[in-house]
Amino acid sequence: MASTSPHAVAQPDALPDELALPGLFHFREYVLDGELRVWSGPVQDVFSPIFVPGPEGPRRMLLGSCPMHDAETGREALRAAAAAWDHGLGAWPNHVPEVRIACVEVFCRLMRACRAEVVRLMVWEICKSRAESEQEFDRTIEYIDDTLTELRRMLAEYDRTQTVSGLLARHSRSPLGVTLCMGPFNFPLNETLATLIPALLMGNTALVKLPRIGRLLFFPLMQCFHKAFPRGVVNVLSGGIETVTPAMTSGQVDALAFIGTSKAAEAMRALHPRPNRLHCVLGLEAKNAAIILPDADLGSAVSELLRGVYGFNGQRCTAIKLIFVARPVAQSFLDMFCAAVAKLKVGLPWEPGVNITPLPEPGKTQRLQALRADALSKGARELMPCAGPLDETLFGPSVLWPVTPDMRLFHEEQFGPIAPVVGFDDPAEALRAVAASAYGQQASIFGSNPEHLADFSRRLHNVVSRVNINCKCQRGPDELPFTARRDSAVGTLSVRDGLLAFSLPTLTVLRDTPASAAVQHALARSQQG
Repeated sequence: MASTSPHAVAQPDALPDELALPGLFHFREYVLDGELRVWSGPVQDVFSPIFVPGPEGPRRMLLGSCPMHDAETGREALRAAAAAWDHGLGAWPNHVPEVRIACVEVFCRLMRACRAEVVRLMVWEICKSRAESEQEFDRTIEYIDDTLTELRRMLAEYDRTQTVSGLLARHSRSPLGVTLCMGPFNFPLNETLATLIPALLMGNTALVKLPRIGRLLFFPLMQCFHKAFPRGVVNVLSGGIETVTPAMTSGQVDALAFIGTSKAAEAMRALHPRPNRLHCVLGLEAKNAAIILPDADLGSAVSELLRGVYGFNGQRCTAIKLIFVARPVAQSFLDMFCAAVAKLKVGLPWEPGVNITPLPEPGKTQRLQALRADALSKGARELMPCAGPLDETLFGPSVLWPVTPDMRLFHEEQFGPIAPVVGFDDPAEALRAVAASAYGQQASIFGSNPEHLADFSRRLHNVVSRVNINCKCQRGPDELPFTARRDSAVGTLSVRDGLLAFSLPTLTVLRDTPASAAVQHALARSQQG
């Protein structure tokens, strides 16, 4: 396992030209009530997890600054979104779908031109590798395109009248209202737009609170939002929780789209005075497990787990965060897995083939080390010689064995490059552990007996939402539903499910009489514009 230095220090001559920074990014523009405004209030400095040489030694690099909007700005954004919604009577929710589709198409076209700058800022601010940053941007564009295609398909499906018990029923879907979208730091662009875009397409108006980490990359998109959407439809806020607290406590937020921790989601929901009115779409933490049966192809399992555990440093809700392995094959698995982990490259996000990069969350290496120390103090062994904190932001990949239920890593989501490995004698032990977890997103099973795999899959479907057989846990492809049980999610997202999540089925019903024919034709025309 190779590391660049005691600190991940950026050397200017090693930077690709397209990732070099022309200077500091002091962004002040934001979109509110259809205007591209310039913020003159307090700002927040934004630092990279990457160090640069300094006169007194390496220091975290200052990238620039961005607005720290206050509660009053949040209230103003709410007023703008509420006015555009106008209790469901506003222009945006009453446009025919093709008008909203056209606005999103304009946004997508303008966004494509911002690719290089968004990718550059993502690389520096959250230290996602260059290749993964480019993939996130491209996947987001693809998600928008696929959502547009799916909406047109849905509209064609709903363009019909059902005859039931002497009634004519015309099906449609209608928006929920004012939607607050809050994305995470690990997939800031994709996860934010994967809720915002379907919400807008279905006729909702939106407040967008930018992630606490990963804000700068949104500012090149402000012009895109401003040019693509009418007044009050998209309102962007940058700041702490106090920025959106007034919106939640007002009771005027109809839908909450939140990607983050269950603790934070519960705190947000508790602010709403009418919780029964609040429609929630929540993507929360997980503790996805892999179960390696005695007859598993260990080579294939190691390849899948290497990506499943350490992809983007394990900073994915879908990452595999606990490995159960049958004791008869445990040593063989550990030998092969540790040999593969030892080849992971630790370094800076633009280095070719890099796997482990600096962690953007403040204090993250200390928290990971505390989890690791707890396991070591209770009998686990560290199997990787260079594991643990390498500096303030870099953490060498760890493999801990044997992990037991009395250790924090058995239960808590680490969200970092640590692989806790648990031995079992009976596969039922692993099934029971997954079932007893506070989380229930996904699981992976590795084995070769079709009947055993089918039986495990059947039972696990009552415990998690997705069972992966001989492959890692993951969200995509985006055409597939993405949801979870217990503390891991509320609601379902996918290209189709995202549109359904931010709308309600509605009906127009009339008597099946000759006099209704003209009304039927008028209803059909009104949907076509």
